[in-house]
Amino acid sequence: MNLFNRIFKIGQAEAHSAVNQLEDPIKMTEQGLRDLRQDLDKSLQGLAEVKAMAIRARNEAAAARAKALDYEGKAVLLLQRAHKGDLSATEADRLASEALIKKAENEAQATRATAEQEKFENSASQLEQNVQQLKSTISQWDNELKTLKARVTVSTATKTINQQLAKLDSSGTVALLERMKEKVAVEEALAESYGQLANESKTIDQEIDKALGQSGASKATHDLQALKAKLGLE
Repeated sequence: MNLFNRIFKIGQAEAHSAVNQLEDPIKMTEQGLRDLRQDLDKSLQGLAEVKAMAIRARNEAAAARAKALDYEGKAVLLLQRAHKGDLSATEADRLASEALIKKAENEAQATRATAEQEKFENSASQLEQNVQQLKSTISQWDNELKTLKARVTVSTATKTINQQLAKLDSSGTVALLERMKEKVAVEEALAESYGQLANESKTIDQEIDKALGQSGASKATHDLQALKAKLGLE
């Protein structure tokens, strides 16, 4: 398993000049994660196979022990029959000896199967530790990748906004607004100036009437009352 070599390669990739371009480490990390997941799949498959071999060895050991007991029981029965006279002693001894040989063979087979079972179980335990470590590494790098992608999103958005702001200034929009403000200020100053000129152009009579509170409307009212008095309409 090249787990640590692959992690080291990812670290080297981050130290490479391509790190200046944020897309490159993201792609390389994604590829590294794909490789790690492939290793995880292979490790899980290997773990399942080793566990299956351990189970098979355990079953073989149990079957061999059962056969050994069976042959021992048959040897006992043969000797008992010979003792009862149902079978000749010579034949019983021969067959019982063969049964005991089979018993010994199955006991040896059970011992070998038990040893293989222990070996497979130890291998499975080691593989399981590697699988857990691999899962932890994948989870860690997956979180790192999510963080990196989020940082890229934020930095890209910030860059875009800053570029837009820079374009606004460089395209003269800000300068245009300043010119508009200046023009409005000039127009306001002109309006105020014309107002002052209008006030200065008033006649002395207008100023007197204004000071006395008389206006064109009040003079017309006064003339109307005078006309009515002259005609005797009041």
